[in-house]
Amino acid sequence: MKKILLFLALSLSAAGVQAQDANVQLKGTVTDTVAKYVYLQKFHNKMFTTIDSVKVTNGNFAFKTKVKLPELYGLSVNTANTPLYIFLENTPITVKLSPVKYYSTSVVEGSASQDLFDAYRKSQDLEISKFITEHPKSLVSAYVLYRNWSYRLTPDQITQNIALLDKSLHSSTYVKELQDLVKVLNGLQVGKKAPDFTAKDPEGKLVRFSENLKGYTLVDFWASWCGPCRKENPNIVAAYKEYHDKGFNVFGVSLDKKKENWVKGIKDDNLNWLQVSELIFWNSEIAKLYGVRAIPANYLVDSKGIIVARNLRGEELQATLKSLLNTSN
Repeated sequence: MKKILLFLALSLSAAGVQAQDANVQLKGTVTDTVAKYVYLQKFHNKMFTTIDSVKVTNGNFAFKTKVKLPELYGLSVNTANTPLYIFLENTPITVKLSPVKYYSTSVVEGSASQDLFDAYRKSQDLEISKFITEHPKSLVSAYVLYRNWSYRLTPDQITQNIALLDKSLHSSTYVKELQDLVKVLNGLQVGKKAPDFTAKDPEGKLVRFSENLKGYTLVDFWASWCGPCRKENPNIVAAYKEYHDKGFNVFGVSLDKKKENWVKGIKDDNLNWLQVSELIFWNSEIAKLYGVRAIPANYLVDSKGIIVARNLRGEELQATLKSLLNTSN
């Protein structure tokens, strides 16, 4: 009950407004670091790019950058690391910025959207439909649906949740991308033809997916930087060893950024099958083609490229292969 009351209270101050260009009113202090600069970063497609920086003077910093508000940005003292996620609004905002524990000890004041975002993150058990219903006008609702829930929902469920958002949010980047995602996912249901693509293997050779279909092939999306992927890899290796001779293959698609990390991950995890990567992180056109919003993710296709199943993991992958390949082991 306390959580619900908190969300209802926050919704009164986090009402949605049309995004507009304005000079951000952002200042703060920096602690627990000797960093000389603070970086303001723009969020897009689960990535951050630096749009401005200011020098730290006597532990203080201030931005007056012209940006779109309200919107999600990143605030960092080191662009190589994940920044503080911060919802900026057209109001004076102050930050106590500390890089300790991935900025989890940082404090943001003056942003109702940030207050709502922080409250949501502390209540991850709250269903997205309930959250949106309580905060239909908040950009946070659109962001959470896009970032935290889109990969868990069916196309119909995504559409149903978009309908719960206030129409003022339908022109937001998050909703537009969700609408595009629905179109992609509708074409990727079981029984549909898996999209073809071409990418380079670790040796730089172009490999076409459709030319490497034999038996049943698992199109496996992963990356060396992805902890859950590395945890799941032994299950795929075990399935490959068990069923490869019976007609099971794997086609790995990595969302890595650096070739050396990708190659090392392949070697360390014994991923002894075809691997390709564009080495452009979440800008991967293949991931977009397959509607992949989180990894690990996979599609199981037959020899004709028809989708048989999606996101099979652990024992479910083993059981599916056992059934399809009519094995008795």
